[in-house]
Amino acid sequence: MSYNTAMIVTVKHKGLADLYWEDQSKGVKQIHVERLKRILFELETAKVINDMDIPRLKLHSLQGKMKGFYAVSVSGNWRVIFRFVDGNAYDVDLVDYH
Repeated sequence: MSYNTAMIVTVKHKGLADLYWEDQSKGVKQIHVERLKRILFELETAKVINDMDIPRLKLHSLQGKMKGFYAVSVSGNWRVIFRFVDGNAYDVDLVDYH
């Protein structure tokens, strides 16, 4: 866990939660593990949403029923989505956009 005030508060995807909290990768695709670890690190240390605006992550806000969420690219159709409030990430999830 980082020593700044930013943090990941809740993780919805069980495999992603296991990767973040327990460093166990069996619940996610192995080809995504290193990328997911990097995304989680960036998310954990971000103090403002613009800290996640790294070109390779392709940060974008979601619309419609997902308004209030942001997404970053993992690979292909895979995204990590989350809400970002007061320097903290909530409802972090791993989704496959079809």
